[in-house]
Amino acid sequence: MSKRNATAAVIGAGDYIGAEIAKKFAAEGFSVFAGRRNGAKLEPLVREIESAGGEIHARSLDARNEEEIISFLDDAEARAPLEVCIFNVGANVNFPILETTERVFRKVWEMACYSGFLAGREAARLMLPRGQGNIFFTGATASLRGGIGYAAFASAKFGLRAVAQSMARELGPMNIHVAHLIIDSGVDTEWVRQRRLEALGPSALDNPDLLMPPASVANAYWQLYQQPKSAWTFEMEIRPFGEKW
Repeated sequence: MSKRNATAAVIGAGDYIGAEIAKKFAAEGFSVFAGRRNGAKLEPLVREIESAGGEIHARSLDARNEEEIISFLDDAEARAPLEVCIFNVGANVNFPILETTERVFRKVWEMACYSGFLAGREAARLMLPRGQGNIFFTGATASLRGGIGYAAFASAKFGLRAVAQSMARELGPMNIHVAHLIIDSGVDTEWVRQRRLEALGPSALDNPDLLMPPASVANAYWQLYQQPKSAWTFEMEIRPFGEKW
């Protein structure tokens, strides 16, 4: 493994997509800073990356807390220049509109939109003095259209997409690559599998080509990182070949 003098921060380093992103960038020689609400849950990921010769720094992180985001990214910058920041916080919930409480709507917005603004702003603060960097945001089908029961989630994802687009227009000319990755598919996680079984019955998992492996998402982010600045993508949509769209 060729070590780089650079860090990659993964905000929302969950068990599936976030973990695969961390493993991919660690395997490519980055010092990875991984944050999630319960930092103790990162221990298996730390062991896996370190046993493979990579470097990872795990933190408990509430991405809705401005001070925690600032401290987390400052720590990453202190280790080595922050070259990549990936915002991957989820907050996917489904409630009929009359069951969508004020608390649910506000919490989903804080997690999926407001915290993305904080992460993007603070990453930009560290990258702009060097005149380079990459800030990537995880989007979803709900970033483009609202669905039944997704008033809270879709509005937050719409908002995150707008934050990312505004940042891309402002920071692109300053050599900061801002990109928004739309995952137009269910991701192959235990939670998604269980929901499909409950909604569609035992045959719901018969077609393996309808769920996206988390490692494929990590590879898409690596592709975005490798793009030359003469051909930057702002928005990339990814879906399995079996997914209708």
